[in-house]
Amino acid sequence: MKRCLHILLAAFVCMVVFGANPQAEIKFSTTVHNFGTFNEDDCPVSCAFKFKNTGTAPLIINQAIASCGCTVPSFPEKPIAPGDSGVIKITYNGLGYYPGTFKKVITVMTNAKTRMMRLYIEGNMKARTATKK
Repeated sequence: MKRCLHILLAAFVCMVVFGANPQAEIKFSTTVHNFGTFNEDDCPVSCAFKFKNTGTAPLIINQAIASCGCTVPSFPEKPIAPGDSGVIKITYNGLGYYPGTFKKVITVMTNAKTRMMRLYIEGNMKARTATKK
């Protein structure tokens, strides 16, 4: 009986110690941005994904990787304190690529409870119209 009590006490202590570990948590206001229809001449186009650290430890964004070279993410390099907000800016430059509908993925790696998040940009880029001489 005494041995069982010790095991239960040890399990409880482990739950308290590991459960109380401060951890960052990232929460985006949205994870998808639709540029709608735009002309190739309007490139590049940009958008911002706002987020908040809803956790109890500083949030560190380790990297943001786009699915192709026409999409460039930029993110805060300094830690985001608990309760503070930040922005990940995404620039899409389809100039010279195939016009039409597109959907790109940006993978964000952090130290948060959810280590990997995906952001999406989409839209429809119309081809340049030929100019008359």
